[in-house]
Amino acid sequence: MYKRQDTMEYKDGLDIAEDPEVYPPSEDSILLTESLDIRIGEKVLEIGTGSGIVSIQCALNGADVVCGDINPRAVALARRNAAANGVDIDVRETDVYSNIEGRFDTIVFNLPYLPVEDEGELAKAWSGGPDGLGPLPRLLEGAPEHLLPDGRVVVVVSSLMDRAGLDKTLEGYEVKVLGELPLFFERLQVLEIKPLLAHRK
Repeated sequence: MYKRQDTMEYKDGLDIAEDPEVYPPSEDSILLTESLDIRIGEKVLEIGTGSGIVSIQCALNGADVVCGDINPRAVALARRNAAANGVDIDVRETDVYSNIEGRFDTIVFNLPYLPVEDEGELAKAWSGGPDGLGPLPRLLEGAPEHLLPDGRVVVVVSSLMDRAGLDKTLEGYEVKVLGELPLFFERLQVLEIKPLLAHRK
């Protein structure tokens, strides 16, 4: 049986290397980690892992983790950081689900949520296009094929995103706010999203 924790402990003092071409751990990374409730033995998939810090935190709290990133330098960095912190994580280069098979209890994505169209490898970590939704519609569309029964998607969203577009994207899903963080220029929220019966496969 799984042992559920109310929240996942954010462990300070991790050995996390950085790369100038990879999104570094930031306020949204910590908010996401602290908002997650993780079961020991839970199967977790993280998309857009960056430095790997969220996946490492999940693994340290007992999850079985697969993670990926579209940026090959992020893949290399996440592997190095996982090894440095003594956790075994399956890290892959993937564009959302392109190199992912199997089903998971939780799919996590710290979305590129800023409504900008910056270019470059590093910019993929924050550039969510003109509406800030980025790959969220594609993430949700493919989620039912990668979720176990009663599985969920957990994402970070921003008040800077196009709210009407976000609400439309979330139509037909069960949505719960797990955490939020007000900043001086935006409000971040961590959403738990569960496909309703019509979406499940």
